[in-house]
Amino acid sequence: MKRILLSSIVFVLTISNLFSQTKDTITVNQLSTVTIDALLPRNTITRLDPVVGTYIFSGKKNEVISLTQIDANITDKTGRQIFAKVPGVFVYDMDGTGNQINISARGLDPHRGWEFNIRKDGVITNSDMYGYPASHYSVPMESIERIELVRGTGSLQYGAQFGGMLNYVSKVADTTKTFNFESFNTVGSFNLISSYNAINGKIGKLKYYAYFSKKSRDGYRDIEHTDYDAEGMTLTYDPTKKLSLRLEWARSNYEYRIPGPLTDEMFTNDPTQATRTRNYFNPTINIPSFILNWQIKNNTKLQFTSSAVIGSRNSVLFDKPANIVDAINPVTLEYANRQVDIDKFNSFTNELRLLHQYKLGKNISSLATGVQYMNNDLHRRQLGKGTTGSDYDLTLVDPNWGRDMHFKTKNVALFAENNFVILPNLSVNLGSRIEIGESKMSGTINYYPENKIPVNISHNYPLFGTSFSYKPINFIELYGGISQVYRPVIFKDIIPASLYEKVDENIKDVDGYNAEFGFRGNWKSFKYDITGFLLQYNNRFGTLALTDEAGTFYTYRTNIGNSLTKGVELFIEKGWFLNTKTELSLFTSTSFMDGRYTSGTVKNGTTNVNIEGNKIESVPNTISRNGITIRYSKISVSGLYSYTSESYADALNTETPSTNGAVGIVPSYGIFDLNSTIKINNKFEIKASLNNIFDNQYFTKRPLFYPGPGVWSSDGRNGSISFIIRI
Repeated sequence: MKRILLSSIVFVLTISNLFSQTKDTITVNQLSTVTIDALLPRNTITRLDPVVGTYIFSGKKNEVISLTQIDANITDKTGRQIFAKVPGVFVYDMDGTGNQINISARGLDPHRGWEFNIRKDGVITNSDMYGYPASHYSVPMESIERIELVRGTGSLQYGAQFGGMLNYVSKVADTTKTFNFESFNTVGSFNLISSYNAINGKIGKLKYYAYFSKKSRDGYRDIEHTDYDAEGMTLTYDPTKKLSLRLEWARSNYEYRIPGPLTDEMFTNDPTQATRTRNYFNPTINIPSFILNWQIKNNTKLQFTSSAVIGSRNSVLFDKPANIVDAINPVTLEYANRQVDIDKFNSFTNELRLLHQYKLGKNISSLATGVQYMNNDLHRRQLGKGTTGSDYDLTLVDPNWGRDMHFKTKNVALFAENNFVILPNLSVNLGSRIEIGESKMSGTINYYPENKIPVNISHNYPLFGTSFSYKPINFIELYGGISQVYRPVIFKDIIPASLYEKVDENIKDVDGYNAEFGFRGNWKSFKYDITGFLLQYNNRFGTLALTDEAGTFYTYRTNIGNSLTKGVELFIEKGWFLNTKTELSLFTSTSFMDGRYTSGTVKNGTTNVNIEGNKIESVPNTISRNGITIRYSKISVSGLYSYTSESYADALNTETPSTNGAVGIVPSYGIFDLNSTIKINNKFEIKASLNNIFDNQYFTKRPLFYPGPGVWSSDGRNGSISFIIRI
């Protein structure tokens, strides 16, 4: 024992001596700081994961646009730049640059995006999905982090819209600080002045984000002017790691002075001229919402959303064709009385969603299911006799409205979709949606018999769909599917325009399907997504010419035919790092479409004409956007060329423009844009845009109704510069 103890003491002393000698002989040198200065790849367009929250996106055509990374004119909401890398998106310049984005895809109607289920942070913003599905809410793009676009084959989960879902995802609070501040200020052509200011942070378990946006802009055309403001606040409270409560309120309001439609001759002579000085449009929309997210178990999550769209759509117009002059009457020495229209939206939605993941063999499959309840009341007052003045004034000189109508809808939708993961690289989805509801129209029309007005429309639809995803190798995914969809008969489709117009009492909702097949993937710096699609659209709405038993002529609003749009959507992007500080990337985003009536008859004067084989209105054969981006250190410059081929304005495929510009060819156009971003540091950034560099004179559509039949000039050359501060 003594020998062991002595040996241990000797060992310890020896080791201690060795360590002390080593410490005394080591020389410590302070190394110089090494800074690695190199660019990281920038993903401006990505895809949604197969499962996100309580949604299944596996096998669906989808795009995610990162607004914080792209070089684009954010303040003016220039659609061709924001959606540049989404093939097939048709951009409709309608009522003033920067007011709203109006887009469509796959040959659908772009009017205020009403073929899409439009959401903000998962909350529906369509004004009335059954009465008037346009989205009048105008989100400030400075508040948006990314845009998610899912085509129509995913519609069973969120709503049966032909276009699919368009979801604007807001910026969120920086949780590392209690207070953060962002200011986005822009000046530009046509006296553009815009300021967006936001605060955010985290205090304990509470996260907050609030913003205020204000903008003033004249237009490319004479007398055109917009005053815009928007506000929003989000409070998120996380009492536990598994439970989150979110309360949000968003509002937008703008007053737009409308320059009026042009004839083709007016457009050729001077596209900047105005035909109206007394026309105004003013939508004010509030969207309150509450969202509860609960992680019930590790494999089960629940989401409950309660939201509303409350607001109005107001207009005061001298509502006549472009070739009728709005002039002072030499007898009365006054202008004619204007028409006042006011829509009041009261749309309420409650949605309960559940996602459960379970083991199927060795793989994890997912089931998304839920129920949605809508209760909407659209109060439409039209044909009010307004003042003879020139200011924005909704005053009536006669208290009686020409139309005073309510369109009330109650609808329940049950939905379920299962993502069966058969192999690690192969999954199949099966889904269904059942719509059960009714819309009731009531009210008065001063030129129409009261007993002809009450209309009840049932919405009873079982809808089914399937899709798949297969990844034979890491950088290739094959995907596709087919899904049934429908579009309800909306308010304007069943209101007779005059005593000499009748509405089919058995008018049907539009129904059809979306089908697609494609392949996509990433390989190093090469990205691609190529898709073929079919869109069947049955029971299209239109007007026929008929006579009654007494031989009196009248027009008849009914279902006039079916159509089919087929096409290919192509996205290819390639990037090169020229050195550690320089990156070059090129892309093309192109679609080829052929949309035609497969059957149909429409009114032409006092006769009816067969339109089978005719092209669908506002469906150009080619939409192509092609861009180049050069990034050097903290500077990025992007050039974009956008081309849209010609299209027709009516189902008759009228070639020669009418005298009032309402029908005729919409000529092809190509636009060059230049955008740049300079990130000086983490706190300061500059963005600059030069749009339509070569000052091309063009228009995108001849509308049939608001803002008036005729030619509406799109913006010529213009520019802006934005200064962004983050503290």
